[in-house]
Amino acid sequence: MPHLLVTGGAGFIGTNYLYAHATQHPEDTLCVVDALHYAACLNNLQPLIDSGRITFIQADICDKTLMQQLLADEDIDVIVNFAAHTHVDRSITDPAPFVRNNVAGTTALLEAAVAVFVDGKRGGRFHQISTDEVYGSLRLDEVPWDEAQPLQPNSPYAASKAAAEHFVCAFARTYGLEVTLTRCSNNYGPYQHPEKLIPKALDCLLHGHPVPVYGDGLQRRDWIYVSDHCRGIDLVLSYGQPGAVYNLGASCELTNRELLQALYAALCAIFAKRPELVARFPESFAVRAAPFAKVIQSAADRKGHDRRYSLNCTKAAAELGFCPQIGLEQGLSQCVLWYIEHENWRQNLI
Repeated sequence: MPHLLVTGGAGFIGTNYLYAHATQHPEDTLCVVDALHYAACLNNLQPLIDSGRITFIQADICDKTLMQQLLADEDIDVIVNFAAHTHVDRSITDPAPFVRNNVAGTTALLEAAVAVFVDGKRGGRFHQISTDEVYGSLRLDEVPWDEAQPLQPNSPYAASKAAAEHFVCAFARTYGLEVTLTRCSNNYGPYQHPEKLIPKALDCLLHGHPVPVYGDGLQRRDWIYVSDHCRGIDLVLSYGQPGAVYNLGASCELTNRELLQALYAALCAIFAKRPELVARFPESFAVRAAPFAKVIQSAADRKGHDRRYSLNCTKAAAELGFCPQIGLEQGLSQCVLWYIEHENWRQNLI
């Protein structure tokens, strides 16, 4: 029976992962660590805590001594490291917390893992959650990145994640720590922090505020529904080769404008089916059936904004059987419904 330590479990992807894993692998033991920084929400996990399905500990992964103690005391044999600061805009404004949490934190956790898994001769795996942003930026005429692509990060956030990756690989080579690593494309779904593109845009659309769009809005990203990402992680833990890196994407590449237009269409379709929403959101653009051009507003572009991300995921498909199951239309519809039904969720953020 695996004993997992899930770090950053009160964040967006970590929360979704815990609910999925707890349901699909009820025999596993789940210990969750989160420092409860700005993007975390302990209320996300309360049902799992109340049911005894997870053990939650508020702690900082930079505390190597505590992490080592947890690994030993909880008999952990798998670490899934979601813990990270993730918002690019924040990293541009102040890179230092990203270096501390994403680089120093990962390194401290690796040191703890070596002490227990390797030096303690107990064995165990360290799985690092990374991002497609470590690859840099693609031109429109370039083929999607595969796992052999050199890392060329551009933002401070991406640089911190690339640095964390290098430490993971170095600890595997130097100390013999068993590791795997996944690089995923843009996630969307329940529990995502309201400063991120989709929840921020949805809030604007529901309350009649124009959605700010960086620059010309033609930056291209691949979008994957968060449950597909979580399933991919578990496939890597079950079948991935030690030391291997896997891209996890959905082959759903859209410009930011195309994504927002699809989000607006999903919202309008839901309003058409549920007329009671008109009374709840009388200022919504969906009520007025405003044309898409009227619901977006150009904003100054982000500094050093990467133009395009795109992943080649044939390795994960061939070795793991990974194939996303939630298409964009279904995913956006589920996402919109969740945020409408959890309108007060953002008030509970810690």
